[in-house]
Amino acid sequence: MEMHTDVLLVTANVGSLFDNVGEIEGDWLREFFTTVHMYKPRFVALHFQEVGGKDYMMNMGHAENFFCSIESSSEMADFDRVCVYVDSHFKAVDSFTALGSMYFIHKSLKNIQQYDFNVNEFKAVSGHNKYVGSLEGVTSMEKEKFPKNFWPDYIAYSICCIILETQRNTFKWSRKGYMRTRWLIHNQGLDLVNVHLFHDASNLIACNSSPSVYSANRKKALRYVINRISESSYSPLPFFLFGDFNFRLDTLSLVQNLSMSAEIQKVKKDSSNEVEKIIYEEKDNDHKVLLHIETKLFAYLHQAVFRENNGKELLKYDKETSAFHDVITEEEIHFPPSYPYSEDYTKPTQYMNTRCPAWCDRILMSHSARDIIHRREEDENGVVYDTLGSNICMGDHKPVFLFFPMKTITH
Repeated sequence: MEMHTDVLLVTANVGSLFDNVGEIEGDWLREFFTTVHMYKPRFVALHFQEVGGKDYMMNMGHAENFFCSIESSSEMADFDRVCVYVDSHFKAVDSFTALGSMYFIHKSLKNIQQYDFNVNEFKAVSGHNKYVGSLEGVTSMEKEKFPKNFWPDYIAYSICCIILETQRNTFKWSRKGYMRTRWLIHNQGLDLVNVHLFHDASNLIACNSSPSVYSANRKKALRYVINRISESSYSPLPFFLFGDFNFRLDTLSLVQNLSMSAEIQKVKKDSSNEVEKIIYEEKDNDHKVLLHIETKLFAYLHQAVFRENNGKELLKYDKETSAFHDVITEEEIHFPPSYPYSEDYTKPTQYMNTRCPAWCDRILMSHSARDIIHRREEDENGVVYDTLGSNICMGDHKPVFLFFPMKTITH
């Protein structure tokens, strides 16, 4: 007999919560708890990226308190089984990902098991299970940092080291990778994968080509994750990939469209031929600056275009998932780009002028996972794909959630 279990998946890059300690956290938690109360899921999965923020060595203690405040909150009291995984051991530079995953099981959900990757079998879940630190030896999850040669700056760094005959031991390695858990809910198995892919280091480089070099690097890393979780050593199951994919709009094509009637000025560094800024000025209107691009500046005069109609007109530039349509899919997007929002408490809907706004934070799924989503009648609560805190400051990333009834099987 088919049953339905209501599931809530949430992904959140929380780096700015810890870079602005105490300023955002209270509202962030209220928005999350309000969403749980509204949809009343039986199973909740929270995936975090950039735990501890940029200054993770200073902030990791606060980050661990943040996880505790969610786990021990009265709002989550009806979830009597909890599994927490926080990769906070930053001294282990070869494996540190700054990923954190939390899973909450409601007291009414009786038939649920979690996979043990060491003995290759599902086991019953009981009580609160909390793993904080290096996570080495924890058998109920798999975690991997991306290989160094996936990081584009490392390739250039290695070439320089070869030329200069120096040691490759000072490279600051990115905190990017993935973490997987596997579940069996009423005899329906599924993998939940927390992902953090590479960002665009320079706006100038990002708009040099279409697709950008950064997009190609993310494609390689995402294909790697999909291949790893589909390996034959474990029977493949429906999977949900949710995290900060750092997907960006096709910047070159977008800029060309935004600046069709503008005059272009490229400013180069005095000592080299390297472009340090690109300025697009309107041909009339007193030559007002329409768009100004630097390495970490993307200032567009008419920023409202990214919010109007939830940015729908810009979705045609959101192309990075297209290479994976053979293996993954996604619910339709009806929310504005999730990044980079202002961290100013008084400007919760305004974007910062640091990057071109984009749908970085996503919940993707295998085609088999889409098949286990139950589509209810129109007058019932159905599938909801949206952001948390659309009118509240949640940091530079708006968390993204997917609520859905999952088809499960009882014998």
